[in-house]
Amino acid sequence: MTAYPAPDSIAAMAEQREILDIQQQLVNSRASALAKYRSLVIGRNGWWALLRYELVVTFCAAVPGALGLALRKSLYPCLLGRCGRNVVFGANVVLRHPHKIFIGDNVVVDDNCLLDAKGDSNTGITIGSGVFIGRNTILHCKNGDITIGDEANIGFNCDLASSSRIEVGPKVLIAAYSYIVGGGHDFSRTDVTVMDQKRVAHGVRIGAGAWVGAGVTVQDGVTIGEGTIVGSGAVVNDDLPPKVIAAGLPARVLRARDEQPS
Repeated sequence: MTAYPAPDSIAAMAEQREILDIQQQLVNSRASALAKYRSLVIGRNGWWALLRYELVVTFCAAVPGALGLALRKSLYPCLLGRCGRNVVFGANVVLRHPHKIFIGDNVVVDDNCLLDAKGDSNTGITIGSGVFIGRNTILHCKNGDITIGDEANIGFNCDLASSSRIEVGPKVLIAAYSYIVGGGHDFSRTDVTVMDQKRVAHGVRIGAGAWVGAGVTVQDGVTIGEGTIVGSGAVVNDDLPPKVIAAGLPARVLRARDEQPS
């Protein structure tokens, strides 16, 4: 069997840490509906932050056609932590905690995407230049961070959920319907439900130039090496080395990319 170099493992870099269950905090809170809305969507106190968000979303989020594209291109940057040149936002793009969303140049965020940087101590979502985010894709933080490298391409209907850190390297391809799981539940106890046990996360890293096929699930704590290809429908629950082809349930290395198939 060929010996492959091990990727730089997230599990070896960081301790497992407990996740703040923000939704549960909101459910149990005695705060007013407006205060909960601010906590869930705006992420800042003060009437000006609320009013600015409501005005921008009301007057341009759902506007169709070229007019809508022009309005969102002009007004959405007012909400963001940073927005580069020539960024296109499709119709019904939803921004939550937008002051913690940072976008480079020449980015496309297609229709019906959700960018949710929610958290009380996280950095949020950072999207590099030249990135494409496909229709109906969700990037959401639960006090975690998401970083998308330059020229990455994330397909339609993907879900990247971060309770620690998700790093997608430059020029990574993530095909449609893939799920990147940056967090999970402790289930070691059997006397209480899984929901009532602590939530923990290590994070996920996908190396530069990797290709994650359609319908792939990448579980928490996994590193996918640079240039690696993961076949459609695979479940990745362990690290994959650089420049290999992997597939299956769970995903296993089939061969190195520079080897001829037998």
